[in-house]
Amino acid sequence: MNTNQIEALIGLTATLGILVLLILPSVIGLVRDRRIDRQIREAQEARGELPAQKSSSRSTVPSTATWYAEGRRSKKLVNS
Repeated sequence: MNTNQIEALIGLTATLGILVLLILPSVIGLVRDRRIDRQIREAQEARGELPAQKSSSRSTVPSTATWYAEGRRSKKLVNS
């Protein structure tokens, strides 16, 4: 290996190390959340409770884009 290859290897290793350090807290949090969810589910099953229904992830309030599009459509209908 020559000097350029060694420098490239060091740079690659440093980059991968930084990437791992940035991603590691997220992965640890995800694993922890899943463990807690599993424990809650097991406790509910042991007590004989039904799991709560999941709410819709969609917002009930229209977004700004929807509001804008509605306004544009109504203007078109009025003008024609």
